[in-house]
Amino acid sequence: MHAVVVGGGIGGLAAAAGLHRVGWQVTVLERAPEFGDVGAGISLWPNALRCLDELGVDLGERLAPQRDGGFRDRRGRRLTRWDSAAFERLHGRPLGAVHRRDLIGALKDAVPAGSLRTGAEVTEVREDGLVRFEGGEMQADLVVAADGIRSRVRHALFPHHPEPVYSGSAAFRGVARLPGTRLSTSFDRGTEVGVLPLTGDDVYWWICYVTEPGRHPGKPDFGDWHDPIPALIDATPPEALLHHDLHHLGTPLPTYVRGRIALLGDAAHAMPPFLGQGGCQALEDAVVLAHAMSTTDVRKGLTTYDEERRPRSQEVAKESVRMGKLGPQLTHPVATKLRTAAARLLPAKAAVRIGAGITGWRPPRLPRPAPPRTP
Repeated sequence: MHAVVVGGGIGGLAAAAGLHRVGWQVTVLERAPEFGDVGAGISLWPNALRCLDELGVDLGERLAPQRDGGFRDRRGRRLTRWDSAAFERLHGRPLGAVHRRDLIGALKDAVPAGSLRTGAEVTEVREDGLVRFEGGEMQADLVVAADGIRSRVRHALFPHHPEPVYSGSAAFRGVARLPGTRLSTSFDRGTEVGVLPLTGDDVYWWICYVTEPGRHPGKPDFGDWHDPIPALIDATPPEALLHHDLHHLGTPLPTYVRGRIALLGDAAHAMPPFLGQGGCQALEDAVVLAHAMSTTDVRKGLTTYDEERRPRSQEVAKESVRMGKLGPQLTHPVATKLRTAAARLLPAKAAVRIGAGITGWRPPRLPRPAPPRTP
């Protein structure tokens, strides 16, 4: 059985790794000239780490388990402590962080090199599995559309479905080297600043702030925020500073499958980043799809995939929108003060239980490779 995966990001490579693991031949078509990702990090919650286990992907020393940190206001006053030991006891896994390029590299290593094709922009995907791209065409038993939030495949399958909408916030992102930095999330009116240590003294930081779409203020001015936020911004090379308006798929899709095509990751359920679950949900999609394709025929497997993934991923997307409104998008001064007061009253052990229904999800088991035979 042959699967063609459209898109070589986290979701597409994870899907290819999972399908390869359960015995499928795979081809990944990536339109960029090389596989890679933006210069930023990503948080990997326990649900995502369990998915990587099922995919046979070991990040090893590239993964940075997060230790004690906390939630703070812009002056640095602690609101709630992050108890990493309590979190790990609850989930059996830490909150992890990794540079996106390292995650892409590890997923790519789990797919046969001959299955990866770059510079292959897909021009047409039909429901019968025919895929046309610049330079050729392929007939597939399964097509995985993992071509991102502006998915051309999704638009072709659902031409009248509303396009992604602006979330109300934009974001700066960057990676800087600053030894001794600890995990933190800091709030002010309409703003959230996250600091996520990576390995090797690298630190991933981001700023989400409420603004009109299409505005780029240049370098962020956060000199009056607490340390190490100004230092992280200053240590980030200007050419490595990222800025994006944040969009999401505001209207849920009625189905993730059509014919022999499965939508996956942002193509199916693009969500704002306020739960840190976008990439994690793509990994969940990949494992569930691979499991479904290992137990039954393609059409039944696609039905199973849709029935299992659509309700959960759309609920997580809905919760991401809600958390944005209660957190970084909260601008009313009275409501902001009430949020701060509530955070100060929240015990550390209770804080790690927030969102446990999302991060506690466990993937289905995928077949393990047969052990090598001894002579």
